[in-house]
Amino acid sequence: MITVIGSINMDLVTVTSIDPSMGETVMGESFFTVPGGKGANQAVAAAKLGANVKMIGKVGDDPFGQEYMNYFNDMHINTESIQIEKSVRTGTASITVYNHDNKIIVVPGANHLMTSDVIEAYRDDILASEWVLLQLEIPLSAVEKVLEIAAEGNVGVILNPAPFHHIPSHWFELVTYLTPNEYEAKQLFEAYANDTEATELLKQKLVITKGNEGAAFFKNGELMTIPAVKVKAVDTTGAGDTFNGALAVALDDGLTIEQAITFAIKAAGLSVTKMGAQVGMPTKAEIEKMEVNHHEETRNAE
Repeated sequence: MITVIGSINMDLVTVTSIDPSMGETVMGESFFTVPGGKGANQAVAAAKLGANVKMIGKVGDDPFGQEYMNYFNDMHINTESIQIEKSVRTGTASITVYNHDNKIIVVPGANHLMTSDVIEAYRDDILASEWVLLQLEIPLSAVEKVLEIAAEGNVGVILNPAPFHHIPSHWFELVTYLTPNEYEAKQLFEAYANDTEATELLKQKLVITKGNEGAAFFKNGELMTIPAVKVKAVDTTGAGDTFNGALAVALDDGLTIEQAITFAIKAAGLSVTKMGAQVGMPTKAEIEKMEVNHHEETRNAE
């Protein structure tokens, strides 16, 4: 089982062909709401790839919260460890999509109530997991509690350090893999530039996502980049979350880290070809179809 612990947000998406300046009002092209939040995104990514997924998190007792619970059930994600908070709003993310890229403002809502005590209540869920997926859209004290419990039970942990916060070096010992993007990786190395021991340990745990360049990891001390697949990007929202969910699924299936990264890159590549963070997340069948098409194109080119 893969347990995802993190944020649950409703995404409020506006698509525009004009990027407004400060104080400027422009006409948008479209608006829609879709389930989002880094934690929920990663849970859906793993579930769509066929994994047995449990989500631990909080929603409010508002329409967004009820909509999300129904949606998780439709996606066959175990919701028994999601708490519905009374008189609290479900987290939201206001997303503006311009020129195939995005700007995001997150209001935590119920996510902010994920405390270390809440995590302790789900100790058995964590210990029963093969892999745990974490992000930083819930309080850091809760994240640390998850890491401590997982370490006690030798449970694999993938920590996506986003949005970026300074994290203590002892976390490097507790995680199995850290999956920052290039900006977040740079921040981590700068924070520990004078700590050789922490930096060397960090390198052993890093999987760095590089957008349309693919992803990289340290192999025998050298940074090795696995290239991205060639796709026509429509919306990059959720690509990193797709990568993380797919990475967990691949590792849970017994793949090596290099094989798992390759699989996750394909999943992330497919995810940007559709609008919406979770809508574009692929199934295993879609990834297999892409692999077949790629092999045919390669053979025809020879």
